[in-house]
Amino acid sequence: MPELPEVETVRRGLEKLIVGKTIKNVHHDTEKSFPNDPVVVSEFLVGAKVVSVGRRAKVLLIDMDSDYTLMVHLKMTGQLVFVGEERFGAGHPNESLVGSLPDKSTRVTIMFEDGSHLYFNDQRKFGWMKLLPTSLVVEEPFMKKVGPEPLDVSFTDIIFIQRIRKRANTSIKAALLDQTVLAGVGNIYADESLWGARIHPEEMVKDIDDKRLKKLHHELLYVLKLSIEKGGSTDRNYVNAEGKKGSYIDFARVFRREKLPCPRCGTVIEKSKVAGRGTHTCPKCQHASA
Repeated sequence: MPELPEVETVRRGLEKLIVGKTIKNVHHDTEKSFPNDPVVVSEFLVGAKVVSVGRRAKVLLIDMDSDYTLMVHLKMTGQLVFVGEERFGAGHPNESLVGSLPDKSTRVTIMFEDGSHLYFNDQRKFGWMKLLPTSLVVEEPFMKKVGPEPLDVSFTDIIFIQRIRKRANTSIKAALLDQTVLAGVGNIYADESLWGARIHPEEMVKDIDDKRLKKLHHELLYVLKLSIEKGGSTDRNYVNAEGKKGSYIDFARVFRREKLPCPRCGTVIEKSKVAGRGTHTCPKCQHASA
């Protein structure tokens, strides 16, 4: 599943291409991917102009001048492909990114008045596009429980520490991965930020002082911003808004570097399982008593 930087990369790509366009028509092949009332679609999506493309955690938010929002979650194999004067694909890197569309994986086709199209393709049908009043987006169960955005300017060291300490009796990695604590942080960025802060992933939150948590916050911001700059991280099933694989993974310090030397001290990186996820650590730099 794409993490925050990948979805933010997609958001930025869509923002450049579809804002200001008016939707002429919409087709879909399954209600699972497009669970919307046809009457609502006809009244509030068809004929509406795209005014902005936002993001909350890993969900894209396409706002219309009809005061409705199209929420999009790509899940595991979803992709968005825009075809107009230029073309880009974002998401699962199969032939649909460059092939003729719609194809057998196309779940939703959005046609704009200028003749361009936005295709939502999803092989496994886990992703979805949900249309609802913009004012009700915050009332969606997911939106109500998800934590703050780590890249928001208002998300200070103090707030980060307060949020993390809500999980005082869990490992620090489990706290970072908890989407109710903060939004959009996944396995890659948890490992990378913990390595940067010299904190062992299994260390209990209650045993980490504020100074080290502040350092962790700064490292998390660093790796998230770097990943967005590099176009995302996933090198197996995700590409950026220009249809190119994200390059952050090439600059990772610890993630997927097991059996290789730590770039900071030279000790061999180890892989274990923490919080149910494959976890990469330097046994010297990240000793629990550091």
